[in-house]
Amino acid sequence: MEKLPPLEKVYEAWSALADGRVEMGDAEASVTSSNGAKRYTVTWDGDTYASNDSASYWQGYAGYPVLAVMMKEGRLPYDRELAERLSGVDWNALNKKHKRDYQAAADEAFEAAGFTPEEKARAQADGEGILETLSQLPLQIKRKGRPAK
Repeated sequence: MEKLPPLEKVYEAWSALADGRVEMGDAEASVTSSNGAKRYTVTWDGDTYASNDSASYWQGYAGYPVLAVMMKEGRLPYDRELAERLSGVDWNALNKKHKRDYQAAADEAFEAAGFTPEEKARAQADGEGILETLSQLPLQIKRKGRPAK
């Protein structure tokens, strides 16, 4: 994988899974945004994934919908307990509030979810491990259609 997503996109993927916002098909999935306003389409064929979320489309890295699909497929590991702790987080609102400072948004999400410093460190270590696994996969990320509106 050429370009890795920010660590915080892993946390957004966890929330999508914990909230049941990932609907899987055979080679296509639908992922609803954290505020329910958008639905992203993720498709895959082997090691090639395509999505119409903004990060995948404009930045060229696996956005949280792609990460969530890969976790649900079992291609990326994740800790369900940590994911459940981030259920209900409106990442869209947090990212806007913090002007796309993803770390600040994640810090607020962890605080609101009652994470201790040790739990936050565990989440960070798990997230970094997921990104390391992702970096070892021979993936291609492609644009799909137009970005979701």
